[in-house]
Amino acid sequence: MRKILTILTAVSLVCLPLSGCKKADAKNGLTPITLNEVAHSIFYAPQYAAIELGYFEEEGLDLTLVNGAGADKVMTALISGDADIGFMGSEASIYTYANGSDDYAVNFAQLTQRAGNFLVGRQPDTAFSWDKLKGTKVLGGRAGGMPQMVFEYILKKNGIDPKADLTIDQSINFGLTAAAFTSDDSDYTVE
Repeated sequence: MRKILTILTAVSLVCLPLSGCKKADAKNGLTPITLNEVAHSIFYAPQYAAIELGYFEEEGLDLTLVNGAGADKVMTALISGDADIGFMGSEASIYTYANGSDDYAVNFAQLTQRAGNFLVGRQPDTAFSWDKLKGTKVLGGRAGGMPQMVFEYILKKNGIDPKADLTIDQSINFGLTAAAFTSDDSDYTVE
């Protein structure tokens, strides 16, 4: 419960500084804010609860939640002005800054402590070890995306070379790997 309250507080604190960014909507007296999130996830349940319980309205915010379907798309919405807040991993901010953008995003809050990624196989494996990935095909994330970087980090930490020891298919669009996994063309998927 304490963790949920901490996350709810963090979400509220993220939105409070933005309350002066736009004029309040004369119709309801609330400041409109568009939050573009990278994906809908059970890990963001406190945010959804805060929305449904009216916490943002209590703070004078009329929050519109948009699913960006990937950090690259969230960053595009943020830079173009279609979103006021981009809820994503830090990689998109780093890439935008590294490419020399004068109008780059600044990360100012951490809402999750750990990556919410799972390696999913076709059959239960009570004796799973990372070595079992050698020679397999895995549906991975977008090259340079946070899920892919976390997966490669874990592989390397377990003595597996992501480029030589297995095949990682990065051709599947964000959010479609679970559906693609049903094709029986790979051994594992990162979800």
